Amino acid sequence: MSQFFILSPLSQFEVVSLIGLNAPVLSYINLSLTNLALYSCFILLVVIGLHFYGNNESNLIPSKWSISLESSFQSLSSMVREQVGSQSEIYLPFIYSLFFFILIGNLISNVPYSFAVTASGVVSLGLSFTIFIGVTLLALSIHGIKFFAFFIPAGTPLALVPLLVLIELISYLARAVSLGVRLFANITAGHTLLKILSTYLFQLFSGSIIIAILTLIPFAIFLALIGLEIAVSLIQAFVFTLLVCSYLRDAIELH
Repeated sequence: MSQFFILSPLSQFEVVSLIGLNAPVLSYINLSLTNLALYSCFILLVVIGLHFYGNNESNLIPSKWSISLESSFQSLSSMVREQVGSQSEIYLPFIYSLFFFILIGNLISNVPYSFAVTASGVVSLGLSFTIFIGVTLLALSIHGIKFFAFFIPAGTPLALVPLLVLIELISYLARAVSLGVRLFANITAGHTLLKILSTYLFQLFSGSIIIAILTLIPFAIFLALIGLEIAVSLIQAFVFTLLVCSYLRDAIELH
């Protein structure tokens, strides 16, 4: 039964196989269902279920959940319109889906003994690299060879062009990593801190009655940190999509 409990702060981020199948087909085939794949599918089902539940086409009076979803859509639509520009309608479905996937993944990871999908480097960096490649291909398809002017700031002296091109290129390539690392690092750090604090609080509550009563003060701080972590879940989803919108704008307008 010990495998169902988190034994260390970092074990909650470990990808493990839940169900495996080994078959001697085409030399050797190994099929397995990991906790990462299971929670990713679960997040997808939750997102679809929430929007299905919030469907208001058959109701005259919208429900509170329907109003909240419409408000979220309006907020994201305004953000995409301001960041991307006139072609925002094309990218709005992608930004909207990306936001809710990250948001639900962050919120589910706050449940004790759950798996933090967005704290997995495979997911966060995978999203980051995929978006980076997509944005780069979009810029090349729109501007062609003019895209490379993005790495040469206007008015740059000829002698400084090689140096500035190298700096701009490194800065541009860093987007592929920084976007995912920001999400990965914030979720991992917050969850690790909560795990360490919860372990110490459990040990304090398991002591004498006097120590347990005195532990109520740090326990209140711990509850405040949980609320902060929930807020971080929302903020990180918003920041991630905001940066994606910014990258899309750069690809379209070459800013």
